[in-house]
Amino acid sequence: MTFTRRELGRIALASIPAGQLLAAAKPNSIFGGVRIGVITYSFRALPGSAEQTLNYCLECGISGVEMMSNVAESYAGAPLPAGRGGFGQPPARAGVAGSQAGPGQPPPGGAAGGAQGRGGRAPLTPEQQEAQRKAAEALRDWRLSVSMDKYKALRKMYENAGVQIYAFKLPPTMQMSDDEYSYIWNVAEALGADHVTMELPTDDALLKRVADFAARRKLRIAFHTHGQGGESGFERALAASKYTALNFDVGHFYGVNGVSPVPVMVKYHDRIASLHLKDRKGPSSSGEGRGGPGGGGPNMPWGQGETPLVEVLQTMKKNKYRFWASIEYEYQTPEGSDVLTEIKKCVEFCRKALT
Repeated sequence: MTFTRRELGRIALASIPAGQLLAAAKPNSIFGGVRIGVITYSFRALPGSAEQTLNYCLECGISGVEMMSNVAESYAGAPLPAGRGGFGQPPARAGVAGSQAGPGQPPPGGAAGGAQGRGGRAPLTPEQQEAQRKAAEALRDWRLSVSMDKYKALRKMYENAGVQIYAFKLPPTMQMSDDEYSYIWNVAEALGADHVTMELPTDDALLKRVADFAARRKLRIAFHTHGQGGESGFERALAASKYTALNFDVGHFYGVNGVSPVPVMVKYHDRIASLHLKDRKGPSSSGEGRGGPGGGGPNMPWGQGETPLVEVLQTMKKNKYRFWASIEYEYQTPEGSDVLTEIKKCVEFCRKALT
């Protein structure tokens, strides 16, 4: 991986211990009463320790995060393997407890394919599969033994800096034991999150299991809406329990369907735990890309796509919606720029739309 000169400067800043930055003014990304946060996936091209991620938030002026498991678990000492899992996540595995789908990956219960050519990759060798199996087992064993004290310390570090962790993403799977489910919800509670996020399940058995577990713990599970093609699964998911909710992605909704997500947001506002914000173009007139995960129009720099982001934000302000809206940075970084500069532009876009 190569970095621009600006990105190397950002990385140098991120190496400064978080405690040395706390004397600075705390960030405030609440504009017109609308809470603007970020999913830590947005920083995937940069070094991703919890301290570095906090520093990125401070530099961008962001006061809330949806934290993915790689950031939290690395801080707590997890044996996270590097390699095919991407952005600090465990490698993709078929039928092994602990696997997870991040943004841009197929939802649980979909056609993921553990060892076979995902994204054009060659199949894993038997030796690689065995190494991944052992890594997955080590991670599972660690999760079932780790204390929550490190997660509580992580929450304190972020809150002292003025950043709230409002959601935790470690998607539960059918292969996980109940003890592993308990671990996910325990971490969310220790971090101060009020919901766990995962992709919208296509498997009824998985939906029932996560809905029942969320009800038992009285802490919501919120389903990220990727390329499902409209509201087709929303009613089914929300009917499973009063502790199920939406992690509604307005950019994906528009990109796949070519219609405004605003009426959907208004319809389900009381069952939305958080939003994802991005700007995408709509699907082609031929309908190519409709309905499939990640299908539809391309991601664009904010203001250059067709997603009605300003209307989304102004509707949130007008109706006084209190759920967080997470910036999910997915468009290609323009030449001469860098990730943090672009995320700052997204923050400024929100500020201008709301003030």
